[in-house]
Amino acid sequence: MTIITEALKYSAAGDELHGHLAYDDAISGERPGVLIIHEWWGLNDYMRERAAQIAGLGYAALALDMYGEGKVGSSADEAGALMTTVLNDMDTGTARLQAGFDALAGHSLVDKARIGAMGYCFGGAMVLHMARIGMPLQAVVSFHGSLGSFHKPAPGEVKAKILVCHGADDSLVPTEDIENFKSEMKEAQADMEFIAYEGALHGFTSREADANGAQFGLPLAYDETADRESWQAMAALFDHVF
Repeated sequence: MTIITEALKYSAAGDELHGHLAYDDAISGERPGVLIIHEWWGLNDYMRERAAQIAGLGYAALALDMYGEGKVGSSADEAGALMTTVLNDMDTGTARLQAGFDALAGHSLVDKARIGAMGYCFGGAMVLHMARIGMPLQAVVSFHGSLGSFHKPAPGEVKAKILVCHGADDSLVPTEDIENFKSEMKEAQADMEFIAYEGALHGFTSREADANGAQFGLPLAYDETADRESWQAMAALFDHVF
């Protein structure tokens, strides 16, 4: 197994986006593709690490750039401002998601009929949005993602299987949002699984969560068990749908 990584530039609405592609060079021919959408920090080394891990499962992974030109926040204030810019203009956000999908689906290594998406924090909200608007994905996985909706799907509109991996003690995701999300998915007749990991806080998959939480005064913490079990659940889902 030889994991190859390379920059992949694409564009949406005139904005240049700097994605990161990873794949196993030992595999020949087309393979499923997985979009990876970053936390509010932007496309950083953590997302590149996850892309390499996904490539190790036999998929082509494309970590998307949702902020343009590879922008990354160096503080909670910067990250929050970058994220808010996207959330306040979801027409542009949706265009960037579609452009990322098209970039991966059009790659010579990818079977465009077998594409999934996964996202962390802000990225979790984005992959759920992709599912809500009926993008042709086989599955989406949200890790400690926000659950608020920008689009209420009609029955049958959600095509992707949905897996939500949530920290049961995540104070950044309101209980009301969880209840509303579950009701929304039921009304949409979506195929959705919601897993809450006991004791896990926001950011439970990131080994940098504790340091970031301490530095910026945020309720974040890495949880080794929740990280491992949520990754296994994601891998099982992708293996099933692909």
